Amino acid sequence: MALIKLVLADVDGTLVTHEKVLTTRAIASVRALAGAGIAFAITSGRPPRGMQMFVEPLKLTTPLAAFNGGRFVRPDLSLVEQHILSRDVVEPILALIETHQLDAWIYRGNDWFVRERHGPHVDREEWTVKFPPTVVPDFAAQMDEVVKIVGISDDLEAVARCEADILRQFSGDVHCKRTTPERDQPLKVFAARSQPYYVDVTHPQANKGEVVLGLAEMLKVEPAEVATVGDMPNDISMFEKSGLSIAMGQSSDDVKRAATHVTTSSEEEGFANAIERFILGRT
Repeated sequence: MALIKLVLADVDGTLVTHEKVLTTRAIASVRALAGAGIAFAITSGRPPRGMQMFVEPLKLTTPLAAFNGGRFVRPDLSLVEQHILSRDVVEPILALIETHQLDAWIYRGNDWFVRERHGPHVDREEWTVKFPPTVVPDFAAQMDEVVKIVGISDDLEAVARCEADILRQFSGDVHCKRTTPERDQPLKVFAARSQPYYVDVTHPQANKGEVVLGLAEMLKVEPAEVATVGDMPNDISMFEKSGLSIAMGQSSDDVKRAATHVTTSSEEEGFANAIERFILGRT
């Protein structure tokens, strides 16, 4: 197995506890990685502003992979690269979410837009990311430069049906744009449930497997030299691209089977245990 040069961690349910606490041991383990010459980076479905709170305690210098790779930013939130959905994708997906009677959120740049100030999970999300949404009567003025659309409901079966319909109806080619010098190419959208009550819709390159490849290129390491830590099904794609992978103890059996190792839960210092045992223990 290759020498690990970069550790990439999911945030919610992995780096932090269920109550979004970054523990003293988690901080110490990241600093121990730095002392061993191993870089550390984070990826999340959160917007960039919802990740910046980790920069100072963890002394992060690597790009933050927000929106599961939809937007890479520096620690000061300046843009490195982003993958956006074009307007002709946004409108029909919002209509489909409404058909399933889910609420919708839109993310553009570093901002978050909702139509109902205290709609389902809005208050919890605000508490998590530490900034309020912008409330708009409709999304007509937010259709361009969209990085992520979220459908939200506590009817978990409706969320699952919505995800399945998005994947079925958008399995053909639809036009997305990548804001790099490359030409626009016809691509598919990516849809996945980051939580049972959320379905996230992003550019197809905005997934955690692509985050592994993107950060490896940016930081001049090989994917085989990357270790990943996560807890949800959308973390499996980064497990598949990295040389070593660690599932959290509360993960589903499918997630655990996809990983090289399994640590304790997020409520039992699972992240710190993973770093100490499977990364620093190897070195």
